[in-house]
Amino acid sequence: MKNRLEEIRKQRGIKQDELADAMGVSRQTISSLENGRYNPSVILAIKLARFFGTNVEDIFIYEEEQNEK
Repeated sequence: MKNRLEEIRKQRGIKQDELADAMGVSRQTISSLENGRYNPSVILAIKLARFFGTNVEDIFIYEEEQNEK
């Protein structure tokens, strides 16, 4: 799953550790999310969207794989 988390976070001038504190997760979790190494729980995805005042779909982009159809 692709995401725009790093782009949105930097546009708002928020550091990874600040976002992590606000979400109740580690800075490493935010880094892993931004690098695509970790997919968030539904709860974390919703919390991030609410924090940034946007929709989950504006942050996280689901791309269906060919063999899932």
